[in-house]
Amino acid sequence: MTPPGTTSGTRRLALALDALRHGWPVVVDGVLPLLPAETGFGPAVTAPTMLISAARAVTLKLANQREAAVPEAPVQIRGAQPFDLVHARALADPALDLRFPFKGPFRAEHIDHGEAARTAMELARLAGILPAFLVSPEPAGEAQAVTSADLAAWKDPAHLVIASRAHLPVAACEAAEIVAFRAADDLREHVALVIGEQNGDRAPLVRLHSECLTGDILGSLKCDCGPQLHAALEAMAAEARAGGWGVLLYLRQEGRGIGLVNKLRAYRLQDMGFDTVEANNRLGLPTEARDFPVAARMLALLGVPAIRLMTNNPAKVQALAACGVEVAERVQHQLPANPHNERYLATKRDRTGHLLD
Repeated sequence: MTPPGTTSGTRRLALALDALRHGWPVVVDGVLPLLPAETGFGPAVTAPTMLISAARAVTLKLANQREAAVPEAPVQIRGAQPFDLVHARALADPALDLRFPFKGPFRAEHIDHGEAARTAMELARLAGILPAFLVSPEPAGEAQAVTSADLAAWKDPAHLVIASRAHLPVAACEAAEIVAFRAADDLREHVALVIGEQNGDRAPLVRLHSECLTGDILGSLKCDCGPQLHAALEAMAAEARAGGWGVLLYLRQEGRGIGLVNKLRAYRLQDMGFDTVEANNRLGLPTEARDFPVAARMLALLGVPAIRLMTNNPAKVQALAACGVEVAERVQHQLPANPHNERYLATKRDRTGHLLD
């Protein structure tokens, strides 16, 4: 139990995420006083510098791009004058920079507090906001303090536990059980659907499926998520009829971990002609941000030591293996393309290593 008058690291992290969503200031590692550029300022707020990802700085073609060789490292933008509402938002949101001229000159430079900056970028991603911050000249008294160690503690998959489970007949298979997982300081509740009778002597057919509201629920044709989800359940049902079983891990990691709003921002950039990788990079977000240790923890809690993984992505096999999951077999899981997702699938094949014909 946390002693009265103190705040645990995971609680500080949860409070910091809430602050960022509300547009309130945070201080990272005691050295970076930050205000989220997306949610935290109005017309009266100014700041001389902004913290953004290096990928975003490269996209903007800012001067003095010493970060070009290490595009994952955040940089600080130094302006010749204080930022105002229009161009601060334009620097933060790559869709706006096509409509608003910059007032520069701006210089992109590495900052001294590298770990704190990387933590800030990760906090923005987890909060579902753009990874861009106004840097305050001095810490605000009401700012929520958070540290890089708090982030590591919050992300520890050991906090994840089984919260509830129940029989759930589904269209693919009536003999199914749903299992809900929850961590105390994380609002995302992941679930597993166990298809058929769990059999410890046989590795189950497993699919890791990241939440996709547009594809799973609305039937979007821009991706193959919905068809993959239902095809996986049908394959597991067939496996169960043959004496095996399957597990669908439904991970609340929309847009491969960047969140729904940022995913739709990436869609907007795709409408402008950028592919899915370019769109994420223009937002300053990673192409792959899913939390595979969470999936490994879910499998461990279900008592699943080895799996037959349904995926076209060898990197997913490697990521799970790095988390201690034995992948006994990779099972191809490819579905036909349609005119709306042909480019998306080609990008996955050509830029992210998916094994697609």
